[in-house]
Amino acid sequence: MKHSRSGPRIFFLALLIIGGMTSVTVRLWSVQITRGAEYSARINSASKVTVRLPAIRGEILDRNGIKLVENRASFEVDFYLPDMVRAYRESRGSIPITAYRGRVHNMPRDLKEADVVKIVSETVIPRMEELGVAKDFNANALQMHYRTNREVPYNYRQDLSFEEMALFSERNLGLPGVNVSIKPVRWYVYGSMAAHILGYVGAPSDIDKLPDLKNFNFYEPDVEGKAQLELSLNETLKGKPGARILQRNVKGVIEGEIERREPIQGNNVFLTLDAKIQYITENALRYVGRGAAVVLNPKNGDILAMASVPSYDPNIFIPTIASSEWSVINKDETNPLVNRAISAYAPGSTYKIPISLAGCRAGIVDKCFSCYGGVQYGNKYMKCWIAEKHRTHGKLSLPDAIKVSCNAYFYQFGNAAGIDQINLVGKMLGLGQKTGIPLSGESPGVLPGPEWLSKVNPRARWSNGFTANTAIGQGDVLASPLQMAIVTAAIANGGIVYYPRLIDRIVAQDGSVVSKEPPRLRANLITDGGFTEAQIAEVRKGMWNVVNEDGGTAGRARNENMVTAGKTGTSQFWRSGKKDNHTWFISFAPYDDPDYVVVTFVQGAKSGGGVSAPIAAKILKDISAYKNGEDVTLAALEPAKGNFLFTESMDFGREAPALNKLSEDAEVAENPSAEAQESRPPATPSVREDADARGRVNNTTQPKPNQPTQPNQASTKPQPTPTPAPRNNPIQNIFNLISGKKAAVDGENQKPKPEKPKNR
Repeated sequence: MKHSRSGPRIFFLALLIIGGMTSVTVRLWSVQITRGAEYSARINSASKVTVRLPAIRGEILDRNGIKLVENRASFEVDFYLPDMVRAYRESRGSIPITAYRGRVHNMPRDLKEADVVKIVSETVIPRMEELGVAKDFNANALQMHYRTNREVPYNYRQDLSFEEMALFSERNLGLPGVNVSIKPVRWYVYGSMAAHILGYVGAPSDIDKLPDLKNFNFYEPDVEGKAQLELSLNETLKGKPGARILQRNVKGVIEGEIERREPIQGNNVFLTLDAKIQYITENALRYVGRGAAVVLNPKNGDILAMASVPSYDPNIFIPTIASSEWSVINKDETNPLVNRAISAYAPGSTYKIPISLAGCRAGIVDKCFSCYGGVQYGNKYMKCWIAEKHRTHGKLSLPDAIKVSCNAYFYQFGNAAGIDQINLVGKMLGLGQKTGIPLSGESPGVLPGPEWLSKVNPRARWSNGFTANTAIGQGDVLASPLQMAIVTAAIANGGIVYYPRLIDRIVAQDGSVVSKEPPRLRANLITDGGFTEAQIAEVRKGMWNVVNEDGGTAGRARNENMVTAGKTGTSQFWRSGKKDNHTWFISFAPYDDPDYVVVTFVQGAKSGGGVSAPIAAKILKDISAYKNGEDVTLAALEPAKGNFLFTESMDFGREAPALNKLSEDAEVAENPSAEAQESRPPATPSVREDADARGRVNNTTQPKPNQPTQPNQASTKPQPTPTPAPRNNPIQNIFNLISGKKAAVDGENQKPKPEKPKNR
């Protein structure tokens, strides 16, 4: 009898089947029972979207708590592009593709990616056109954003009007990847006022290097400081980010928010500025096309005001600036972005004050020199301005020479003091050095001397002619209005040289003081510099003569309320073949116990006495009225426009004494000055590309009659947000602007009744 050979095979097959079923059973047990909770969590997490909430910046306030920079609410529409691509693929089976030339491992390659422009144009824009809220966009920028920053939502609309926000909220678009929200953005309360101090913010320069980029599905980056205080105090002002966790349904549509961690607001910064003195200063200065003014407290170095014209409104950079607007600013030859208060120019005869101090230290303060119309140095005869009038000044003491601004006297006085003393005193006063103020674009100026000359021109040799030109603040001398304010303060207070102070204190949101910067002493001319009080008093007396005696160069600076002392300066300058004198006035008041140093500088004017001095007098007069109880009502300032007009004189409602006319219209020397050191801060704002042909939309469909009518454009002056109180939630204060709007912002299917935000 033959045995069947199939038995063992069947048995082996049965074992395989049993083993396989056992493995499947074990695997199912592991997946469903042992690790069921883990896999269930993964499924749930796949339907969640994490969104980073940007940190809220702290506020910037003046010394009295007046807000200069705060945050306001911006209604915005963001596109989450990867969500749009995924939803398009799921609904249509495939996605449109576009080709581009890229690089792989630094080698050029032909690459392909989703055509997000077509996806947006086919799925999102038509729905927005139905509501009448579609706007043109830059298609190339949209595609590039998807290629390089797809984790970051693409910002489609900014600063929607309230009516537009209501349309988005009530007519719930229900489109994957479209999110409507309220964001806190920067608001410069008084427009262009103090713009050159405050600066502006913008998007991060290099998003790829942000440390927490990979922690979120969608990354809302913090804005960062781009210029001036916003830049230098960025770490102090920026807060801590928050997060949102959104629920997404099976169709990829975000249904609502399931969790939120609020951002924390950064520290507040209190400046030494007095907003009302800043307002007074800017209004007085904008009568000219180009210039600067500084108001300083000589008792501690506090900057009370610092203005520059032309100016700009930093709000145009928030949240982004249109490419066309940025181009206009860059092409403006008057350079509105330049802070002239910290740029360096030939100081003209105002430089005779540090020269006077150098002579004091050299022991020649009591020495007289005679003016015969000029002085011969080598083969060059250097004239005094009085020679043009066919006159001479005769024998002069130091106070009288300061009063009439005699060039011939200071040619001789400077050489008698010596260039070494001039340089030593200049360094004590901070000339030729940056002040260390926390602003970008500051110029150090030039303190010329033999050592400096050997660096710029090794073949040249210093001579008495160089010293003579330096002694009247021309030639190669350059100083900023802020530096000359420091010099003036040292004369006003009797010999103390302070570093300028702009930051008073840093305060946390709970009201605690994080830091407070005390006044900083650079030098004491009496105890450290070898000066006597009597020597400094002689210089002070000369500056009093300039304003208050007949024949002084600044009769227009006389002040009925505060006795003023000062010094004029007019430096010969040429621009494009036309006279463009740089005119100055440095001053302090009240004379006996000074509270204010005022320095004014004007480009394109006839004389310091005829133009710069009246502006300083106007500033001091208005400050006096303000301190005596007259109210100063602050209001947002439009940007001061620049020009290249030549200002002959300035008169704020009164004429100068006749005896001062001769001196105030002269005093300029015949030697042209060195080129100025004007440097724009190295700031690149967030530029919004103008719409291109592919991004044009036809917004022909209007809202239905029962819907709010959409304005042609978003409001240009949205209301600022309320000030977050200590320990309060700052982001919640933004939502409180719009009663009942939180549900719409979060994407929930509720329809709050639209109402106007209340002004607070």
